[in-house]
Amino acid sequence: MKKILVALSGGVDSAVAALRLKDLGYDVSGAYIRTWMNEEMPFADCPAQQDIEDSRAVAEHLGIDYEIVNLVNEYREHVVNYLVAGYKNGITPNPDMMCNREMKFGIFQDYALNNGFEAIATGHYVRKCTNDDGSHDLFSGMDRNKDQTYFLAMVRQEQIRQALFPVGELTKPEVRELALESKLPNATKKDSQGICFLGDMNINNFLEHYIEDTPGDIIRAGDGKWLGRHRGLHRYTMGQRRGIGVPSNTDNEFYVVTGFNMENNELLVAFDKPDSPGLFTSEVEVYGLSFVNKALTQECRIEARPRYRDVSQKITYTPTGEDSANVVFDEPQRALAAGQILALYDGDKLLGGGFYR
Repeated sequence: MKKILVALSGGVDSAVAALRLKDLGYDVSGAYIRTWMNEEMPFADCPAQQDIEDSRAVAEHLGIDYEIVNLVNEYREHVVNYLVAGYKNGITPNPDMMCNREMKFGIFQDYALNNGFEAIATGHYVRKCTNDDGSHDLFSGMDRNKDQTYFLAMVRQEQIRQALFPVGELTKPEVRELALESKLPNATKKDSQGICFLGDMNINNFLEHYIEDTPGDIIRAGDGKWLGRHRGLHRYTMGQRRGIGVPSNTDNEFYVVTGFNMENNELLVAFDKPDSPGLFTSEVEVYGLSFVNKALTQECRIEARPRYRDVSQKITYTPTGEDSANVVFDEPQRALAAGQILALYDGDKLLGGGFYR
């Protein structure tokens, strides 16, 4: 019997992950990863306490050992500081990606292995396959509406080697049904939304406690026309349409964010049209590439997912360095933000990912 430490988030997916492993005969324990203390962020509606109560109730119901693993300092260093620094530097970070790579499948996994466990398990909707050579691949979850391979695009081979994904072969309705049949105490709990430590708090309301507003000019891309003033570049993202502060024109055309001039502290906008400067692109550079299994070392035709909810796009991938590549999309893509992740695929198989430059 393998000893498995399940990351119990308080949600139904990780609860069913623990349930399935226990039913299969594994020696299962549960752990809640503490990433934030309410007293550190009194201005946010942190859901941690309810999640702790729910995860503990699940462990008690299943009759498994339970603990709280305090990784507050590590989370601040690897996720919160990364988030704040990204917005300060004019890029759009992805804290969920960093949480998976650095925390769940990094520091938390190391903690489990150093304390007698042979693997960790999570409630991610992904499927893991073991190849003939002993390596492992990740495939899209059976429930395409819940597939979470995108969020694991930066996780490495040595991290997934000792990880299990017990709900990857299930659909969300099947997970709910199992939870109800087993009378799990959180069987009807709603799925969490947004960044885990913010709860219902708006990202701009969070950032204003860490980044001072530096107002500047709003400039129309293409002709350089002055349109107004912005509150601070960190408050805006590529493709944003609402909250810019510049009204539509007489033809009812709306402005969207198309870029940032960090040197002059200027927000660049254009009308939301296919030919607007900077809004659509067919070619991007990606860096910081990470691969689930084997690296892509030659030009190839594969697929990529520009954002989590986007459908896969056909691309031509050309390596340009040890961890960088040029990507050409068959179809132009709208509002790709520097710092976000491009996930690479071969059909349903996740190959890896990299950051937009």
